[in-house]
Amino acid sequence: MADPLKRTPLYDLHRELGARIVPFAGFEMPVQYPTGILAEHAHTRTAAGLFDVSHMGQVRLTAKPGQNAAKAMETLVPGDIAGLAPGQQRYTQLTSDSGGILDDLMITSTGDHLLMVFNAACKDSDLAHVEKHLAAACEIEPMFSRGLLALQGPQSSQVLARFAPQVAAMKFMTGAFFMIEGARCYVTRSGYTGGDGFEISTPNDATESIARKLLAEPEVRPIGLGARDSLRLEAGLCLYGHDIDTTTTPIEAGLLWSIGKERRAQGGFPGAAVIRKQIAEGAPRKRVGLLPEGKAIAREGAEIAIAGATVGKVTSGGFSPTLGRAVAMGYVERARSANGTRVELLVRGKPVPAEIVPMPFVKNTYYRG
Repeated sequence: MADPLKRTPLYDLHRELGARIVPFAGFEMPVQYPTGILAEHAHTRTAAGLFDVSHMGQVRLTAKPGQNAAKAMETLVPGDIAGLAPGQQRYTQLTSDSGGILDDLMITSTGDHLLMVFNAACKDSDLAHVEKHLAAACEIEPMFSRGLLALQGPQSSQVLARFAPQVAAMKFMTGAFFMIEGARCYVTRSGYTGGDGFEISTPNDATESIARKLLAEPEVRPIGLGARDSLRLEAGLCLYGHDIDTTTTPIEAGLLWSIGKERRAQGGFPGAAVIRKQIAEGAPRKRVGLLPEGKAIAREGAEIAIAGATVGKVTSGGFSPTLGRAVAMGYVERARSANGTRVELLVRGKPVPAEIVPMPFVKNTYYRG
């Protein structure tokens, strides 16, 4: 029998706001509110949207006496963690011995410990993986009951600054502790939309009151998982289990930028031999952006063909509300991956002409100061 679905601290609020609730990663989550996905998407791109991402897995890593948590973490990820200054955040991946991606995650240094955020569907296996390899060097504290709110959009900074004025000066991929509505929260200037925004880690019992206060601001509306997906697709961001998984390497996925130069040179992480070989020689395939012609949506699994021969598969596809057209991403053979290459996407058995294009589809607007 399947385990009962879990609920975040905001479940009752989602119901009150008229959300359509769906099962997602073991949770009952809001996919949309009465205004609908298109309106939610547009509002996040122009004002400020509030997402409940409390289903994600937050974990604190603290070094035991004589140990170094960042150096320990580098034995599991290809990112430069030892080089993080206090208050700096980094995107990286847990890699397997074959160079595949077990999960992608955010790691932030607070100075005396590391804060990690895992994907919801992987958080239990990620925690077990970290405990297996790092328990001797680190205290590992899962904080799965904490709330996590994502306030995203061009007006998110002015909104959050009403509660914690110092956030306005923060730059993309930095974090700090703030008191918000009497609760000690950890705030990072980051997100999953390709635009400016913040993620706010909240004590469980303060999550709903903070969410209500933010939603009471005129710029802010609640946003569900539907718009979260269309926003990240426009931004060319990977979704774990779709665009990246244990069969894809960071190099194939176009994530070389997330591997520090010293890590590329020295290795020391799972799958380093495979990943370093691909850095030197090129990966056999590459994640690319695709612009289909017409209105047909090429969904995950659609074949990508050139002159009738399959050269790859779509991993994410949908409608881009900002562009008013269909977009997709997928993997193709490296030799066929150049921008401007004409391909066909097989949508319900019919070939749809498309072109390989650079990503992101919509320009990123991260706040870099």
